[in-house]
Amino acid sequence: MSGRTAGRVSARQRLFRVLAAGEAGVILALVIICVVFQLLQPAFSSGADVRSILSGLSYLGIIAVGQIILLVGGEFDLSVGSTAGLSAIVSADMMARHHLPVAISLMIGLVVGAVVGLVNGIVVVKFRIPAFIATLGMLFVAQGATQVITDGQPIYPLPAVMSTIGQATPIFGLGWSFLFLIVVAVVGELFLRMTVPGRNMYAVGGNPVVARLVGIRVERYKMGAFILSGTLAATAGMFVMGGLGSGSTSIGQGWELLVIAGVVVGGVSLFGGVGSVLGGVIGMLLLEVVQSGLVVVGISPNWQTIAVGSIMVLAVGLDVWRRRLPDIEPAENAAAVNVVTPTKTGSLESEALPDG
Repeated sequence: MSGRTAGRVSARQRLFRVLAAGEAGVILALVIICVVFQLLQPAFSSGADVRSILSGLSYLGIIAVGQIILLVGGEFDLSVGSTAGLSAIVSADMMARHHLPVAISLMIGLVVGAVVGLVNGIVVVKFRIPAFIATLGMLFVAQGATQVITDGQPIYPLPAVMSTIGQATPIFGLGWSFLFLIVVAVVGELFLRMTVPGRNMYAVGGNPVVARLVGIRVERYKMGAFILSGTLAATAGMFVMGGLGSGSTSIGQGWELLVIAGVVVGGVSLFGGVGSVLGGVIGMLLLEVVQSGLVVVGISPNWQTIAVGSIMVLAVGLDVWRRRLPDIEPAENAAAVNVVTPTKTGSLESEALPDG
């Protein structure tokens, strides 16, 4: 192969890798969308609007971190919104009706979320019921339990400390939920990128058969991801409860689809083994920007759902296309493709993947 041909092939490889990087694509899209909305309505970048976008991101972003790790492991959870609502309601019920201390009530709410995640994990991993059916069923179970506890009415009053914490703005007018999102997102990104269990999670989602052959306990990883997803959903629900000052039955409604849409937009694959916490959170931010921007420029809020759905379909289509990229590279670069692919699904060398 001549040097010129090799140069063209190398350039094409670099282009493929840029396009296959979910973070790069979503950051570019986010910048373009922000510029467009700013040109249409200069008030889009006002401090109040930016704070509104980041505040909305904080609750869904917390749930998104758990969903990202679960998707990387090859599963997903449609019950996160209902789990957030049920956990918040149970916690509020413990405070307002049973007069338990705030700390104990919050712990009970977290336990509810973890138990919901555990049940989802058992049903999916042990009984091999598809995650779509299992978690959709849990969505309705959690919604029903919320209605049984509340009889359709909000639970209040909550202790004053809940409103104090929930409505506090410790940094730039943003609440504790945003700070918690930053912490959990950084920890999640470091976990996936820099730890052996995190790399194993990519292997579990990318090729569970190979993962088992090299000694990874696939079922244990998936169970842990379901429990984490439920626990973070509960955390987000209780942050909203604190901000509202009551246990409302509206907490968590519709969150599950928004979270999945956002993380898929951020480059997290619905097929497992690909994605990052950074990309997923940026994808969530992009959706928040789109929804807020449509309102600021005067477009009816009814178009927000259409926009979110359209973006999600485009994102999934791009994900499918990205996964096919290695198939269209020249045969001369097969070795390079084989080297790149394992890094998307986790390192499969035996020394990097001890019995987990």
